Amino acid sequence: MNPKKIGILVGGGPAPGINSVIGAATIRSALHGSEVVGILDGFKWLMQGDVSHTKELTIENVSRIHFRGGSHIGISRENPTKNPNDLEKVVSSLLRLNIDKLITIGGDDTAYSAHRVEQIADGRIRVVHVPKTIDNDLDLPHGICTFGFQTARHIGVDIVKNLMVDAKTTSRWYFVITMGRKAGHLALGIGKAAGATLTIVPEEFDDKNKLTMDKLVDITVGAIIKRLSYDRPDGVGIFAEGLVEHMSEEDLKSLVSVERDAHDNIRIAEINFGEILKEKVQQRLASFNIKATVVAKNIGYELRCADPIPFDMEYTRDLGYCAAKFVHEGGNAAMVSIQEGQFVPLYFNDIMDPKTGRTRVRMVDINSESYHIASRYMIRLSDTDFDDPNELAKYAATAGISMEEFEAKFRYIARNNKVNYHANGELMDQDEKAAKKSKAKNA
Repeated sequence: MNPKKIGILVGGGPAPGINSVIGAATIRSALHGSEVVGILDGFKWLMQGDVSHTKELTIENVSRIHFRGGSHIGISRENPTKNPNDLEKVVSSLLRLNIDKLITIGGDDTAYSAHRVEQIADGRIRVVHVPKTIDNDLDLPHGICTFGFQTARHIGVDIVKNLMVDAKTTSRWYFVITMGRKAGHLALGIGKAAGATLTIVPEEFDDKNKLTMDKLVDITVGAIIKRLSYDRPDGVGIFAEGLVEHMSEEDLKSLVSVERDAHDNIRIAEINFGEILKEKVQQRLASFNIKATVVAKNIGYELRCADPIPFDMEYTRDLGYCAAKFVHEGGNAAMVSIQEGQFVPLYFNDIMDPKTGRTRVRMVDINSESYHIASRYMIRLSDTDFDDPNELAKYAATAGISMEEFEAKFRYIARNNKVNYHANGELMDQDEKAAKKSKAKNA
């Protein structure tokens, strides 16, 4: 009887630290006495019943891969959950390879695929998932980032820092579109750390405050006018690419013919969001006889395969070690997390959203103190700007229109920067603020 093996595969998009997970999991498994099979290109070949695309992983051939970005065993976005036959082929392919333990590395889509593989395997294959995404949007406990996020933020800040110097030197604006398909953690992390002029994330918008392209343009134009009124014709705006997914179908149709990937996600990279936003902002500025040089730049691909910084290098080695240890000791159907220095399994049945059947998505908490601090350092129109006649007059003069016209055009996008606290020091949320304001008005 052939000895059972442990398989490792990577799905989704690259993130710094993948190789650290692979290396640590391989070394831990080899020391346990297990053979390790690297499954090339995610689920791609397994879905086709092809078991020839594998690589033997040993201590010797993985001992130094943790220094490097990319994936030692490739990656793909192939989705085995769309077709029951594909799932069956994945399970049968793994069993043909004598794999009875599987470590998957990926984001929310790969986590869901891992969950479904474990269900179809029905006890024949134990599965553990290592959460990976530079988007930082997996529903890990508060304060725990997904691996790759800190490296991506670190490199993104360096890029934006250089753009800020260029913007000031050349009197121009940069619109930086960052990765972040659903949540704005990466955009906010880069924007806040770098001190960008403004950062806009999708979490700012909801059913009460719907996002439209016109609203996004007005927020940006308002910021440019406000900054220009202080004789600063330069700036850097950070925009999370996930803003596109929050727009209406009508807005999306006006942008471009929208394509979707194997997981039914909009191929945001196919939409030249930055250039479209740039054109619309310049048109709006021209209506006020304001000419601005704007350069649109996407950052994301530069971040995904970077060599991990020491934080992610250490973090991912811990994750890989814990994943291998967990599954070798009989663990199954869970995602790995490190909490307060201790390994804690997050079981699939506990972390799946009952509405979607998928892992929950962690969004930026716009009611948090951290977000409030970030917003106060941005240059954006706020309620206090419209309440101050001197400031309002300055902005209106910059736009070449009356104060009444300026207020009519831009008041609706003003931010409430007034912060309220409970007696115990906790920050009030938006509904509580509104209730307090209403009570004071009627008193």
